[in-house]
Amino acid sequence: MNLPANLLDSHHVDPPASAAPHLQPRAGLEHRELRRDEFWRTIPVWAQVSAAEFGNHQWQQRHTVTNARQLRETLGTLVPETFYADLEAGIAHAPMALRISPYLLALADWAAPLTDPIRSQFLPLRSQQEPDHPMLRFDSLNEREDSPVPGLTHRYPDKALFLPQPSCPVYCRFCTRSYAVGGDTEVVEKMKLSAGATRWDAAFAYIESQPQLEDIVISGGDTYNLKAEHIEQIGRRLLAMPNIRRIRYATKGLCVLPQKILTDSAWLDALTRVVELGRTLHKDVVVHSHFNHPNEITGFTEDALGRMTERGIHVRCQTVLQRGVNDTAAAMTLLVRRLSYINVHPYYVYVHDMVPGVEDLRTPLHVAQKIERHVRGATAGFNTPTFVLDAPGGGGKRDVHTPDYYNRQTGVSAFTAPSVKAGKKFLFFDPVTSLDDETQWRWTQPSHRRAMIDEAAGI
Repeated sequence: MNLPANLLDSHHVDPPASAAPHLQPRAGLEHRELRRDEFWRTIPVWAQVSAAEFGNHQWQQRHTVTNARQLRETLGTLVPETFYADLEAGIAHAPMALRISPYLLALADWAAPLTDPIRSQFLPLRSQQEPDHPMLRFDSLNEREDSPVPGLTHRYPDKALFLPQPSCPVYCRFCTRSYAVGGDTEVVEKMKLSAGATRWDAAFAYIESQPQLEDIVISGGDTYNLKAEHIEQIGRRLLAMPNIRRIRYATKGLCVLPQKILTDSAWLDALTRVVELGRTLHKDVVVHSHFNHPNEITGFTEDALGRMTERGIHVRCQTVLQRGVNDTAAAMTLLVRRLSYINVHPYYVYVHDMVPGVEDLRTPLHVAQKIERHVRGATAGFNTPTFVLDAPGGGGKRDVHTPDYYNRQTGVSAFTAPSVKAGKKFLFFDPVTSLDDETQWRWTQPSHRRAMIDEAAGI
């Protein structure tokens, strides 16, 4: 037998192959590099604030900025006067009130505020706002139409959305519930959604009356703004129902105010007790969070998630795809890896909902499709989020790769949802500014607009 030369010597061992270029030791480790410096000291008024103060949730809440005057007092000359004028004009045309935590303000890059991904999500600039697509409307998901009692949306057969109160620790420009969340603005008079036992009892009574309901999302507003006793009261009430198997507390707080997990022991203890009760009942209680950019994740976040991991609290993330924030494969991949690193499960990436006043943040459907292809394979499958479009009109979440119709020329796509609302088509519209000049003009003409819509609807 003629053996290959390298097998003739039984002691021969080939040297270990070097890693492929894309798998070199430092490649792909950026997601572990979390800020632990005292970054807030770059803000003049906080230059002398200690780590203990900045890390306290009550200090954060006391120094939350809610108007342009407070922002000017906070940032001073870090930005020019033209920025403040631009902001004030933007606020006058925004559907959401201004509310932003010191933590987020300190993380923003004030040397380049026009392009900073954190600033873009919370502070509207008039110079960047774009005219709304003619098909945009408030409550684009038809949550009120699918509401059997105030503050409860029942769309999917076995799942309902419970909104116990309407406020949040910060207000996102892109909020899908801009029709109800936060205070009135110059362009929106909000639907009143008061917190109170009477309304809650009506919601609980409905949930108990629907044996097919098994899954309840508690949102708002934001569950971060529920008192500790209410976190526990709502959780225990739902877990006591024989039909309920799963509860999800929805909050953006882990992203915008992680200090609460670290310093509000009463709130975290209340949540922990609900999670532990669920475990004894063989029911699932989890937290749904909301991170949109890798810069939002710091040492504070890692410490907060570490504490939740120690207590057996599982956290998932629902991200919103936004132009100029995370609409690149690099930004989204880094976000997914960084979330996984701090034990947050990347669950969904949503195409921006069709709500008015934030057209500058919306992306075309094909951008979501492209980014999903790049993200898939960048990490383990179970840590890869599903990219979805929440179909306007109440069609529910549809995979971005599953439109029944998509005309990139007109920017119109059509989805069906047989298990949610059979026999109906749900239309989504790409931002007008993403289309060519001729098509943009066509959208200004009612007859052309009708023709493009009818084609998508198959009429």
